[in-house]
Amino acid sequence: MAERGRALRGPAPAGPDEVIRTRGLSKGFGGRLAVDGLDLTVPRGSVFGFLGPNGSGKTTTIRMLMGLIAPSAGSATVLGAPMPQSVGTVLPRVGALIEGPALYGFLSGRANLARFDAADPTADPRSRDTRVASALERVGLSAAAGKKARAYSLGMKQRLGLAAALLQPRELLVLDEPTNGLDPQGMREIRALVREVAAEGTTVFLSSHLLDEIEQVCTHAAVMSRGRLVVQGTVAELAARAQRRLVVRTADTAAAAEVLKRRGVTDVQVGEVTVEGLPPEGEAELPAICAALVAAGVGVRGFGVERGTLEDAFVALTGEGFDVAG
Repeated sequence: MAERGRALRGPAPAGPDEVIRTRGLSKGFGGRLAVDGLDLTVPRGSVFGFLGPNGSGKTTTIRMLMGLIAPSAGSATVLGAPMPQSVGTVLPRVGALIEGPALYGFLSGRANLARFDAADPTADPRSRDTRVASALERVGLSAAAGKKARAYSLGMKQRLGLAAALLQPRELLVLDEPTNGLDPQGMREIRALVREVAAEGTTVFLSSHLLDEIEQVCTHAAVMSRGRLVVQGTVAELAARAQRRLVVRTADTAAAAEVLKRRGVTDVQVGEVTVEGLPPEGEAELPAICAALVAAGVGVRGFGVERGTLEDAFVALTGEGFDVAG
């Protein structure tokens, strides 16, 4: 499933079911490739998680897709048009929050949104107040709408930037680390909003370094590491790449570990109240392993095989650790 990039001279033609398509997309800074040969396909109607540690090339990729910087090599299409050549026709159809919002600190949150709306040539000024009020309500900022933006917390600024992206219905919503600076409750609210926007028919392209965030809200994902695409596919497909683990919950961890090793379980790891490892092939051995634990006097409180997570898949694919906080 993993796709490796190659430099192309012409634009990457996108099919009708593809909102974003890149071929061989690369960007170098001072001799270092921040993005290296990226071949990416984002299906229409998906909530697409663009996943990778900080510094893996996610923001640089988004800036190229939005026409903010030109690629060093390769090509990209967004909504069927080549970028950055088609910025003028593509961006009015896209809502975006990239690298945090650029706000007028001396203006209120409401006035900031009014300025953003006025800059949109497609926006009807007669319904501006209604759009601004609706966007503020969707991100939970109605009560702080009259407060100057310079007094906003980082999380409130993120919300205001998201409100700006939601002023008009868009075909594509691009969010770069949208929950940055938010508390856990704020994160949950933004995730719920992403699901709501997707249910309305908007394709969402969401960059994040939080595996938990991607797993909870996304239908598809791509994994970046050191500027290169590692793998892409549905979230279920990516999680399935991780190996399943046999997990035993018990206070007798040392004894349980010995039994598991004797019964052919490999990569045995001992926690405070759990012992886990890679089970033998097939399910036939599991009842015998459980019986052996009981026969050895191990007090088994829980026993079962758990599916792999995106965290497991990422570590298996790249050998790197990851931030899984959510």
